[in-house]
Amino acid sequence: MPIYALGERQPTIHPDAFVHPDAVLIGDVRIGALASIWPGAVLRGDEGHIIVGERTSIQDNSVLHTTPWWPTVVGDDCVVGHLVHLEGCTIESGCLVGNGSIVMHRVVVHTGAIVGAGAVVLNDTVVPHGALAVGAPAVIKEGRADSALIAGAVAAYVHRARTYPEQLRRID
Repeated sequence: MPIYALGERQPTIHPDAFVHPDAVLIGDVRIGALASIWPGAVLRGDEGHIIVGERTSIQDNSVLHTTPWWPTVVGDDCVVGHLVHLEGCTIESGCLVGNGSIVMHRVVVHTGAIVGAGAVVLNDTVVPHGALAVGAPAVIKEGRADSALIAGAVAAYVHRARTYPEQLRRID
C-alpha cells in the first residue's frame, strides 16, 4: 500500500487496522484499532492532521483532506461511505456519512447523526445528535437518524477489517 511521509509528517496505523493495498495515506494520518481504509481511498494529511477512530471504515474512493487551520477528524464507530469527500470537518463517534456526500470546513456532525447519500454539507453547518442531513445543500431533519442502521454498518465493516487480512490475495 502506498504510505508516504511528507517532511516530518508521517502516517501512524494501529497494528489491528486494515488498510487496503490500493489505498493511499500521505502525511499526518492516524488510523485507530480495527479501522478499515478501502481501495482507492486517499487520506492526505499534508497541511494538518487526519484522525480515523477505532472501528471506523473509510470506504472505496473516498477522499479525506485537511487545511492548515482545520483538521479532519472522524470518531470511533463511524461509517464513511463510498466516494465521500471530507475536508476540515469533525464527524463525531457513531455517525454514518452516506455514499457520494461532501462535508466541508468547520462542519460538525454530532454523535449518532447521518449525512445522507449525495448530501453537500456546507461550511460551518452543525448536524445535531441523531439528526439526518440530506440534499444539496443539506437540510437538517432532527431525530431522523437510524442508530440500528449505523451499528449494523459498523459491525459489518469491523468484520471485514478482521477477515480481509487473512483472505485477500492478489491473483494476476
